[in-house]
Amino acid sequence: MGTMMRGRAAVVTGAGRGIGRGIAIALAKQGAAVVVGDLGASLSGEGTDVQPAQRVVDEIRAAGGEAIAHYGDVSDFEQGADLVEMCVKQYGKVDAVVNCAGNLRDRMIFNISEDEWDAVIAVHLKGTFNVTRAASIHMRERGYGRIVSMSSSSALGAAGQPNYAAAKAGIMGLMWSCANGLRKYNVTANSVMPSGVTRMIDSTPRGRQVHQETGNWPSEMAVGTEGDPDNVAPLVVYLCSEQSASVSGQVFHSTGYQIVRMEMPRFVRALRGTRRWEPEEIAEWFPRTLADGGLAEPPAAGGFGERLRAMSDEEFSELADGVLFWRASNV
Repeated sequence: MGTMMRGRAAVVTGAGRGIGRGIAIALAKQGAAVVVGDLGASLSGEGTDVQPAQRVVDEIRAAGGEAIAHYGDVSDFEQGADLVEMCVKQYGKVDAVVNCAGNLRDRMIFNISEDEWDAVIAVHLKGTFNVTRAASIHMRERGYGRIVSMSSSSALGAAGQPNYAAAKAGIMGLMWSCANGLRKYNVTANSVMPSGVTRMIDSTPRGRQVHQETGNWPSEMAVGTEGDPDNVAPLVVYLCSEQSASVSGQVFHSTGYQIVRMEMPRFVRALRGTRRWEPEEIAEWFPRTLADGGLAEPPAAGGFGERLRAMSDEEFSELADGVLFWRASNV
């Protein structure tokens, strides 16, 4: 057992499977008492099952850790708050919250239904709000807290996921707001774009094809490899610990054995006048100023892991045996 989270109490949503499960177990291994929150729903967010959360609790306890299960729906305001209150009643406080709960209803923007939009926004964005709001009240009063929420590279424009992309981009904005609003109370808030082969990958056409060809699901084959979703957990544990007090309002991408700090939005061009612009004037000056050198392509939704893995070790600086570091040339 480690000590980074000794004496701390943490809530992890969506902790019955995948990335959330790995985070809950890793927090417990570092000494945290963990409330394992999971509705046990299908990927689309339907149905309930107490077994996923209970299995994680049993695994943590079998290893000598402390955990209890909560089976509520985080998209419900009262149930999200009840999850936090369970932690406070059981352990006397809530030191860290990790928002992992999610679902999928993939469609293109032109054929997505209102229900498919609402279902994903409700779990990812509202669910993150519900739990974070409830926890922030206790964290503010105690003058300590760590909030970590799962965003996604899909937020950068996944074509077939307008609902998921909007929710995950919204989570980054919510965490930036929390970082600014809670800074003076010693509460940090960060976002993580995780990468891992989970049941979400299993549900894709490619995942089903792999199963047909090999008899194994991609998530089963990923265990112990760069694709293992448990690879995300160490970064999250650090962000939940006392050692990360100076880290807030940041977005990280965790892919394989690599941790990447993402750049915040920044100015790249500015056109200033002495009065209100006319549309014709903007049309005249835009190509020579704001578009000088060409406009950037829309953000690539994903592919970070592939591009990083394609980089050779020679492009990194060696800091220690097995520790390599790279930074953008303009940073």
